[in-house]
Amino acid sequence: MPELPEVEALREFLDAHAVGRVLERAQPTAVNVLKTYDPPLTALEGGMVTAVARHGKFLDLTVGDLHLVVYLARAGWMRWQDALPEAPPRPGKGPLALRVRLSADGDGPAPGFDLTEAGTQKRLAVYCVTAPAEVPGIARLGPDPLAADFTRETLAGLLEGERRQVKGFLRDQGVLAGIGNAYSDEILHAARMSPFKPAARLDAEDTDRLYAAIQDTLREAVERSRGVAAGQLKKEKKSGLRVHGRTGEPCPVCGDTVREVSFSDSSLQYCPTCQTGGKLLADRRMSRLLK
Repeated sequence: MPELPEVEALREFLDAHAVGRVLERAQPTAVNVLKTYDPPLTALEGGMVTAVARHGKFLDLTVGDLHLVVYLARAGWMRWQDALPEAPPRPGKGPLALRVRLSADGDGPAPGFDLTEAGTQKRLAVYCVTAPAEVPGIARLGPDPLAADFTRETLAGLLEGERRQVKGFLRDQGVLAGIGNAYSDEILHAARMSPFKPAARLDAEDTDRLYAAIQDTLREAVERSRGVAAGQLKKEKKSGLRVHGRTGEPCPVCGDTVREVSFSDSSLQYCPTCQTGGKLLADRRMSRLLK
């Protein structure tokens, strides 16, 4: 799933490649991708792209007086093409969900991008709105952890009265915007903190470590992604992860084996030595063995 660092890299890429061009055509090929109908998607056509913003995991292209907002969800992606095919895309069962054609340079080919989504669970969402706050997912977002006004005190205030485990706290978009499953694992590993630790039990030292880990992990990931071509960002993300998605591999810090806890639709990874004092966290698949 694209998270804050990858979406920020896509924002920077579009800022360099799409701003100043006219949006000539927005062509959906999947009926479920478009979540708004007024204004219609065709209202974007003929408008100039003047800015690209990020709201958590949402991309926001300002096109004339309107906004084209994209949520890539778990399996969505953006594929830039310097020369789009002349033939219009055909609706079908493939991964293509939306094609955006932009104005060309002189007599050259028209560039643009495709929004694609793998798998059978189609959650990629596109909105055409007059203001980003009209998108429900944006309206409920918590503060951006990389914003200048997100301080250690801001984090401490969010933790007050929190009853969930710290892993769930970090992933809640209404609490912090942009952190998902992968980077919450990475942040907790950097903070040397169990994903199951109750957020309400974090003391001042824990909060200091967690804040530093959020800042360092996300900023390092953004820096690694900066300048990487849009099509290579997934590979770049995976190469920079230390524990997430690396079950069974040695921890790059201490050498212990990275372990996994599985849930119905996701999993988390952690290092026992770095994060839980050597204790293995109960995995539902192995709970009988760990009792």
